[in-house]
Amino acid sequence: MEETRLSFYNEIARNKRNSVFLIIIVSLVLVGLIYVIGLAIGADIFLIGIIAVIISVLYVLFGYYSSDKIAIASVNAKPAEKEKYRQYYHSVEGLCLASGMPMPKLYIVENPQINAFASGRNPQNSVICVTAGALEKLNKQELEGVLAHELSHIANYDIKFMTLTAVLVGMIAIISQIFLRSLFFTSISGNRNRQSGNAIFMIIGIILAILAPILVALVQLAISRKREYSADASAVKFMRTPTGLINALEKIKHNSEMKVSGAVAPLFLAKPNKAKELFSTHPPLEERIKRLRKM
Repeated sequence: MEETRLSFYNEIARNKRNSVFLIIIVSLVLVGLIYVIGLAIGADIFLIGIIAVIISVLYVLFGYYSSDKIAIASVNAKPAEKEKYRQYYHSVEGLCLASGMPMPKLYIVENPQINAFASGRNPQNSVICVTAGALEKLNKQELEGVLAHELSHIANYDIKFMTLTAVLVGMIAIISQIFLRSLFFTSISGNRNRQSGNAIFMIIGIILAILAPILVALVQLAISRKREYSADASAVKFMRTPTGLINALEKIKHNSEMKVSGAVAPLFLAKPNKAKELFSTHPPLEERIKRLRKM
């Protein structure tokens, strides 16, 4: 029986729909958390929550507008010299011409493992960084498959989408901590003047404050994995063949662990650090390869 082929257009659309659905879940959790805590404590939580939200938004926006510089600095990457890395430049230039995208700034990080990442708030302000191992161990087709994947992240505005997710997840974590700490300090001060009618909301609020950050963190990881599937499918659209990316991912399976910051790890083509699949920002390589073989 002939195996059903996957359409990369359908894969891209499906993964984007799933990502939007997951971010709606995070938003609903945020609204529900604020509502229940407001009923349990009163109006004070809203004032504190608004201040916390403003601080978290400003913090994440700073990271968003400086994302490329922060990512490059965190892995100690250096600008790739055009004369020294001709194939690297020619491959990116060719893909950009074919896709109508502006040329990103190119960087290289001295590491023997095969990996790469893209960053930047939009196609006009973007960077691509590859490891020295990727340039040494991948042939032209494999390297272009990797670069097409990274260009897909830029074209799909994945940094913007993940930043929005980070804002929402950060808000939930901050509001939960404020609520739990306020209960702790209230118990110390002996202020137990609570209306009995709010007791049920207090219990629900405590449960939500404990579980909500864990739930949305798992949702954030799921969103990240969906974006990787989408970038794989978009890379096939750029290249018109999955072969190069498949072969590159097969070689990456033999990578050893890379020591990089946990904040930057989600940006990489394949997870650089060892992590259990449930808590991984990337889908299993075997599953990615299986999907690519069907395209």
